[in-house]
Amino acid sequence: MLFIVIGTDGPDAAERRRAHLDAHLEWVLTAMDRLRVAGPVRNTPGGAPCMSIYILEAIDEADARALVGSDPYFKAGVWQTVEFRLFSAAAGTWVGGATWKR
Repeated sequence: MLFIVIGTDGPDAAERRRAHLDAHLEWVLTAMDRLRVAGPVRNTPGGAPCMSIYILEAIDEADARALVGSDPYFKAGVWQTVEFRLFSAAAGTWVGGATWKR
């Protein structure tokens, strides 16, 4: 199953991100086989991140929550809220076009 995970930054997120960046990036490398795409979201080009988005593969929501729960950013309280939603990759260059035409 694919999940989209949206972590919305909380108070002091910029400071927490800086403090835990190296550990977070190491975690990303360990989770790479399950991450389909991941990265920060910014309000302006070059601006500070205001949230993170992951599209990840998991057995179920509990598995997705366990994976994200092991992220140092999650543990450090970078995100005020974390949302998990099922995701269907239906179209686009990353999924090879329109999946319903295969």
